[in-house]
Amino acid sequence: MYLNKAMVYGNLTRDPEKRVLPNGSTVCSFSVATNRTYNDKDGKKQEQTEYHNIVAFGKLADILSQWLKKGRPVFIEGRMQTSSWEKDNVKHYRTEIIADNFQFGDGGGNSGAGASATPASTSSKTENSGGAPVLPDYPQEDINPEDIPF
Repeated sequence: MYLNKAMVYGNLTRDPEKRVLPNGSTVCSFSVATNRTYNDKDGKKQEQTEYHNIVAFGKLADILSQWLKKGRPVFIEGRMQTSSWEKDNVKHYRTEIIADNFQFGDGGGNSGAGASATPASTSSKTENSGGAPVLPDYPQEDINPEDIPF
């Protein structure tokens, strides 16, 4: 069995761009920046930033383009896909994450609230009058390490 799964948590580098394809379906594209902090050979703290191209289709594209804005943290789950094309006898490649699911990150407009959606069924949660998903109340209790089975 093979696995093609990508999970990225970072900040949007630009507002999502929504387009309509000739067949009538919608597509939304944006990029997410992630940071990695590490110590180099000399013990100096270094930071490395990676930029990930994200593409979503259908109802998920509609939701993402409506609610996400530049700078907002987001968790994206999907699959990796590389496209290639030739221009002026030079082969070009672009690797993207095709989004299947998402959650809002901490901060931004919903102050930590999360919502997930899939292209087939956007969300089973009910919506309030503003159209935003209504989230369940999660328990505030602490986890006791002795209760963890491993």
